[in-house]
Amino acid sequence: MKRFALAALTLALGPVLSQSAHAAEGMWMPKQLPQLARPLKATGLTLDPAKLASLTEYPMSAVVSLGGCSASFVSPQGLVVTNHHCVYGSLQYNSKPERDLMKNGFLSNSLAEELPAAPGTRVLVTVEASDVSAQVIDAAAAKLQGKARIDAMEKNEKALVAACEAEPGYRCNVNSFFGGLQYQLIKQMEVRDVRLVYAPAGGIGNFGGETDNWMWPRHTGDFGYFRAYVGRDGKPADYSPDNKPYQPKSFLKIASTPLKDQDFVMVAGYPGRTNRLRLPSEADFNLGFLQPAIIKAYGEELEAIAAATDKRPDAAIVMANRVKGLNNTLKNYQGQDASYQGSDILARKQQDFAAMKKWVMADAKRRALYAADIEQVEQLLAQQQATARSEFLLRFTSPALLNSARTLVQLGHERAKPDAERKSGYQERDMLRLRQGLQALDRRYDETTDKAVVAHFLGQYLTLPAEQLNGAFLKALGVAPGMDAAAIKARLDALYAGSQLKSMAERLQWLARPLQGLEASNDSFVGAAVALYADDERRETRDKELAGRLQQAYANTMAAQIAFKASQGQIAYADANSTLRVSFGKVTGRTPGRDGEAWQAFSTLRGIAAKATGEGEFDAPATELAAIRKRDFGGYQVASLESVPVNFLATLDTTGGNSGSPVLNGKAELVGLLFDGTLDGVIASWDYNDRMNRSICLDARYMLWTMKVVDKADRLLKEMDIK
Repeated sequence: MKRFALAALTLALGPVLSQSAHAAEGMWMPKQLPQLARPLKATGLTLDPAKLASLTEYPMSAVVSLGGCSASFVSPQGLVVTNHHCVYGSLQYNSKPERDLMKNGFLSNSLAEELPAAPGTRVLVTVEASDVSAQVIDAAAAKLQGKARIDAMEKNEKALVAACEAEPGYRCNVNSFFGGLQYQLIKQMEVRDVRLVYAPAGGIGNFGGETDNWMWPRHTGDFGYFRAYVGRDGKPADYSPDNKPYQPKSFLKIASTPLKDQDFVMVAGYPGRTNRLRLPSEADFNLGFLQPAIIKAYGEELEAIAAATDKRPDAAIVMANRVKGLNNTLKNYQGQDASYQGSDILARKQQDFAAMKKWVMADAKRRALYAADIEQVEQLLAQQQATARSEFLLRFTSPALLNSARTLVQLGHERAKPDAERKSGYQERDMLRLRQGLQALDRRYDETTDKAVVAHFLGQYLTLPAEQLNGAFLKALGVAPGMDAAAIKARLDALYAGSQLKSMAERLQWLARPLQGLEASNDSFVGAAVALYADDERRETRDKELAGRLQQAYANTMAAQIAFKASQGQIAYADANSTLRVSFGKVTGRTPGRDGEAWQAFSTLRGIAAKATGEGEFDAPATELAAIRKRDFGGYQVASLESVPVNFLATLDTTGGNSGSPVLNGKAELVGLLFDGTLDGVIASWDYNDRMNRSICLDARYMLWTMKVVDKADRLLKEMDIK
């Protein structure tokens, strides 16, 4: 740990050195915000920045994670607002052909009518974040290399998590920052009983669909509501009719002053991943190979799903959540690819990296600290990327039920060990999640569709050079190079017919069965999983060995990068990693926009009426269109717009995972929900561009207008103290 002393000092000073940096860039940890008081105050924050650093006080205690989306409490009775596309999985899970909640929406008229959310849905409230770098890489782990190093670090992490979770009702995780340079223990209260309360019709919540996704102007009512429930004692509990609404320590209030162009805004949420600190070789691999390969594969998967579900509305409902997720990622990656091709992004990253190495080599002390690891990290990354290239298609060839079987077989092996020695993901703390994952498959699995997707990619995989094929996988599935489509189909038909795992009851029974029972099973997918276990372990060991060698070299290279940036007075903030972050900026349009036209800061109800066709993605509800025609604005109109604002643009630094994040004004009042970015700006995940970066937000006034005028959600408006 001594070798990182300079880096630790740099990280501590980073925010101070970057006071002059542009306010819009940066996904800041709450604890850093007091050090950013000057730019925060200068751009419009009226709240004391120190209050933003406290995770257990207003407003941060009201901001929650849904594990993939962000959200916030908006009433004293545990009401949670987030994006429509974040509650979509629960709409899908509760839908049937005769009751399509995705299309028609859902509104509960009482607590009793609220529906259980999809299995595994959580409301996670962050209550503590502490630096545990010295405990994760302790003196013993620091002496190790390869897999032994990773195993020692994982052992330390599990011990930290176990101690943290000794208090019931909390979920704890160790998160890596700056490429493994720092580690934080994040403690979150885990609300397990989550219920669907309200979501507008798909013609509002998903208005514009994939056509408008990542585009401006937008007119999407991307909002929905959950409610968090706890046991009668006020502590997190599994679903029960006897549970009561959770009473959060604080909740957000709707803004008391109207939002307007050039106003200060900030967003608090859980952004998933950014890659701005990644090395040039990683940018080249991901943007030059991996993401283009995923674009191709996802496009083909969507085509296979569409063909398999054609004229089968029940299957289309089952696959709807998967289709929505694929489309969203696909368009994002397409936007990144369009920005990357022909750009100077890689050249600039290479130039910056070369300048950093030159700076390191110019000083004997810096050479001693960093040079060896910088040289090694590039060699190790090349090995890692070669493996990823050769095994890319393998990820698309495993049937969904085989994936479940592999999980069950792994669990069987882990259950024979003491809990502390089990792999992460297979400890007692994970059993409920495993069970709920197997339950959720019941309404998200269609055999015909799954078989069609697997057959498509398996056909491609079997044409690869022999040295790229995984022999154990081919043997377990009973397939061979050169098989034609008919032979592949026949083999898959036999595999699927030979398994009972399509039954949820059967899947759940295997959770408790001993390993011997799994190994003796005649179920085709369980048998294949048993046969694959040794090879799965071999590949995991191989990857851990490389990861252990890479961890120290990569972390120290990050330390060199940060020290170099600090020497130039540049910003020092960690890439997003699904932990609580705050970004701030202002409401503003953009010139030029797409095709050279200016983008106004706000869209309005007029755009909904102009786009509405009555079909497909632009099928706005008749009640909404009637209200727009009558100019029934419900008191939410803005005089300068002569209408109700629907969505707005802001210079907020956000990414995937921020969906549903509350957008706040300078007094930390709710003015909207973050739900998207612009297609030509999504490359900011790798390369931030101040001129192009804009986040698209739902205006809270459109949400309230929809609730009041269109859906008559008076009960919820009263609960939120909306007059």
